[in-house]
Amino acid sequence: MNGAIVFAVAAMASVLAPVEVTMPGPEGPLAGGYQSAQSGGAKGPVVVIIPGSGPTDRDGNSPLGIKAQPYRLLAEALSQRGIASLRIDKRGMFKSRAAIADANDVTIEDYAQDARSWAQVAAKRAGVKCAWLVGHSEGGLVALQAAQQRKGICGIVLVAAAGRPLGAVMREQFKANPANAPILPQALALIDALEAGRTVVPETLPTPLNLIFPVPVQRYLISTFRLDPAALAASSKVPVIVLQGDNDLQVTLADAERLKAARAGARLTILPGVNHVLKQVKSGDRAANYASYADPSLPIATSAVDAVVAAVSRRSK
Repeated sequence: MNGAIVFAVAAMASVLAPVEVTMPGPEGPLAGGYQSAQSGGAKGPVVVIIPGSGPTDRDGNSPLGIKAQPYRLLAEALSQRGIASLRIDKRGMFKSRAAIADANDVTIEDYAQDARSWAQVAAKRAGVKCAWLVGHSEGGLVALQAAQQRKGICGIVLVAAAGRPLGAVMREQFKANPANAPILPQALALIDALEAGRTVVPETLPTPLNLIFPVPVQRYLISTFRLDPAALAASSKVPVIVLQGDNDLQVTLADAERLKAARAGARLTILPGVNHVLKQVKSGDRAANYASYADPSLPIATSAVDAVVAAVSRRSK
């Protein structure tokens, strides 16, 4: 075994294992994993990592084919940089499944309430006055909604977060993927209906839309479509930091710029070559980009870690 391999093994062994943390939920406990900072000394910042849409777990993985574990990799990297973190399972899912009977029977405000409570749990455990919310993708919208109240929140970091209402983003995403051509008219009609506040009978939708959009999910989307991320950023009670990879196939630089423009004093950092799951991939190679979603061995982009560290190391206002 050469020296480089020994060093790599030692580095992996030095990562502290997260501690299971729970707090009361609507009908049962909500669960998360608290990752302590490795460095001792003065108390540093702590972050709560808020997951993106659908069945995304605390590591950033999903049974829908995402195995990149970006949240776990981010938490481990932050730990090595002296920053503690709490990554969570959404109510009704994974280890928080007992919190609510139907995981789809939720709203963004429900998730925002949980985020506010998790911020207080994380801050208390870290021994500091407040926690930063790091919201990824749809988790950014949750962070924005949570930040309409200040208590226990130092600030919010929006990572690959949409700057437009979700309906507009979904239209763009459906149109961008050539594989959606056979179902594109029905998908766009569904979005139109949801924006108008109407549900669509799933049995009338083609596969896989009928599986992806059961009525409870449609009700959730109706409530979500009404929210404008830029308007929420403008009324945030805490500092707003925006991080956006320029190799993101799901959220655009225009989204990030809209969020920054909406909030006086907001900061925007562009992450060159970084995609939606915070991996460094070759620009223009869509196949490699999507392949990274299922590759846990691909490290998290150093620039993404650096940007989060820089954001949360600022003094709270």
